[in-house]
Amino acid sequence: MKTILATAIASLAFLGAAYAATVEGVVQAIDPATRTVTLQDGNSFVLPDSTPIDAIAIGAKIKVTVDDSSGAVTAVETAS
Repeated sequence: MKTILATAIASLAFLGAAYAATVEGVVQAIDPATRTVTLQDGNSFVLPDSTPIDAIAIGAKIKVTVDDSSGAVTAVETAS
């Protein structure tokens, strides 16, 4: 019984992670009016209100996490 429960919990955790994509890139442009960040590869992302746009600089390497089901950005962080 414990094995089945542990397997079920692990499967649910895996499913939650399967619906998020991570994109890394260098910031090419920032539009504060629309809260849009464009990376050097041409991908653009609209940042959530919870992300301070003034904390992101052109030329910075960032990691953007996007919810695959909605296309919404869920997290932005500095990439190493």
